[in-house]
Amino acid sequence: MNAVQQPYTTLNNGTKMPLLGLGVYDMYEAEAKAAVIKALETGYRLIDTAAAYNNEPEIGSAIRESGIARHEVFVTTKVANPDQGYDNTMRAFDTSMKKLNIGYIDLYLVHWPVKGKRKETWKALETLYKEKRVKCIGVANYLVPFLYELETYANIQPVVNQIEFTPWLFVKDALDFCKDKNIQLQSYSPITRGKKFDDERLQSLCKKYNKTPAQIILRWNIEHGVSTIPKSANPARIQENFNIFDFTLTKEDIAVIDGFNEGFRICENPMDMW
Repeated sequence: MNAVQQPYTTLNNGTKMPLLGLGVYDMYEAEAKAAVIKALETGYRLIDTAAAYNNEPEIGSAIRESGIARHEVFVTTKVANPDQGYDNTMRAFDTSMKKLNIGYIDLYLVHWPVKGKRKETWKALETLYKEKRVKCIGVANYLVPFLYELETYANIQPVVNQIEFTPWLFVKDALDFCKDKNIQLQSYSPITRGKKFDDERLQSLCKKYNKTPAQIILRWNIEHGVSTIPKSANPARIQENFNIFDFTLTKEDIAVIDGFNEGFRICENPMDMW
């Protein structure tokens, strides 16, 4: 319905991916399925799940029942931390394929940079890609030191690096690194689970643009060329989060929002795994 409105990015292997998607962390059974169906009806064409979320069957079911052609929906899932290592990752991929039951996976990510497992896990993803069992491979939670380490053993470059990235956690070195290497940065928990919505500087911008806090933050991501996957099971919020393509932020206001950075995290710091 609204899919044409949203911007796509071309990944470094030539695959096109929507910049805006729906995250489905902490959603289960009927709630997860209903959220994906609503998102697809709204116009979302990127759905991000993970083995660790325990909802791959519901996500797959929603996609199959949506009536939208499979090739129009970009689906991401991830190998869970206990399943890392070469052989385990290969098995985990097969399990995700069966649970999703949607024909193929568009993007398979290393969920976290597990110490002692990073190289072998990445090698498994390379095998899956070389064997054309997955369309794209990438990483998640790889801050710059992990990306440098990855360069020492990777024969295939990741297409995406998904990290926690918000105005209050403006990880500029990762953004710059990924832009320089043509890796698409993607932000999870982009709207801080609402914890920063009362920031007076943000509220001022909401009044200026007549937009909600979530819409300003998501638009800021898009302006930076960052893919973003806000999570919501609320139908009204799913629609609200999609309504960010009818306005743009000025360069001055983008710079103001960049200045919100204070190292505020919702999730664990990946560097704890270094």
